[in-house]
Amino acid sequence: MLSAVTTGLSALPGAGTAFARTQAMWRFGAHADTTPATLLEPVREAARDELDRSTAPVALIVHDWSMLHYGRHDTKADRLHKNRNGDVGYDLGATLLVDSADGRPLGPMELRLRTGTGVITTRRAPPTPHTAHVDEILDVMHASRTWGLTRPLVHVIDREADSVGHFRDWHRGAHRFLVRVDDDRVVRWRGHQQRLAKVVSALEPGTFADTGRSVTVDHRTGRAFVSETVVVLERPARRRMSGTQVDVPGAALTLRLVVARVMAGTGVLAEWLLLSNVPTAHGAEALASWYAWRWRIESYFKLLKSAGQNVESWEQETAMAVAKRLCVASMACLSVWHLMRDDSTPAQEVRALLVRLSGRQLKRKVPATAPALLAGLEKLLAVLDVLTDYTPDQLRQLIRANLPHLFNPSG
Repeated sequence: MLSAVTTGLSALPGAGTAFARTQAMWRFGAHADTTPATLLEPVREAARDELDRSTAPVALIVHDWSMLHYGRHDTKADRLHKNRNGDVGYDLGATLLVDSADGRPLGPMELRLRTGTGVITTRRAPPTPHTAHVDEILDVMHASRTWGLTRPLVHVIDREADSVGHFRDWHRGAHRFLVRVDDDRVVRWRGHQQRLAKVVSALEPGTFADTGRSVTVDHRTGRAFVSETVVVLERPARRRMSGTQVDVPGAALTLRLVVARVMAGTGVLAEWLLLSNVPTAHGAEALASWYAWRWRIESYFKLLKSAGQNVESWEQETAMAVAKRLCVASMACLSVWHLMRDDSTPAQEVRALLVRLSGRQLKRKVPATAPALLAGLEKLLAVLDVLTDYTPDQLRQLIRANLPHLFNPSG
């Protein structure tokens, strides 16, 4: 039932007819007290509770963006025309709380929807609209201190945030960050200015520690190794001012460079270069694991889009209505994540039931996935709705009488 023509969870038990459900959802979303901030707060509260029960030394705050494409939804008059490549829709920015002890996603703490007319956010005080994703991060870092999280925060970001000017801003604000960077960045290392690629090639093989972990990259499995050194960023930042790129000098910034490699024999399957101002009390292996768990936010986007809620098929006509529904959809994702990490016997039975209802074909050693559980949850809700009006025996009699070819003669 979660297909390209089904716009998310719809058949909720006890909600009346389909038209009544649609009207109820519209009234709920249009109510003045129903704001993105209030709708996301239960998700935040659940995430805080999970973090309090964790043994994690820090809380990972993962930042990323995903375009919600509505190229054929002409009724959405406030769509953003992002570039000349035909990206039309809303630009979703998300901040996901992740458990640094085991990489579990705990819940989105903030959502931002960039539209053609401004920015809609789950933050109580709306952010100032910016032109670049990386410019949003400092505001989110400041806001994260008001979320009531009981661990030191480490902000994890992909290469889009590889910017020395922003590194300086974040460090000056006493924010801890972990960012993947390109190997052509110039740093001072051992007294010389040189590119990171040269720094990495000069690291002695003996400095790479075996983490003991196996990692699969492009269907090939290798062993994970990490090494670390210290580099200094001294060059001016490049900032756009009045439409022109200018050099902005800044103080020298000393950072940790963590190099994570996946090796198969003597070959390198993959390599990541990470810059961070996280204290050295957290080793290089921990930082490499934290960055690897950045992928959890990609899985969150997948649940919202093709593998779950089918957000790009939603028919709401404004970005505000979409933003409110995104908060509700996040609650469904949260329910699935909670079920995924519950090791109790009843939870295992529920997971098996939902996978069975989903009809998904999973890998032999993978008992459940979040998309399969979400698809199974949709069907379970529909089944429960039907069972309020029919007993199982009544259903069998009805189907046997009208669809006899579904049963064998003795069935």
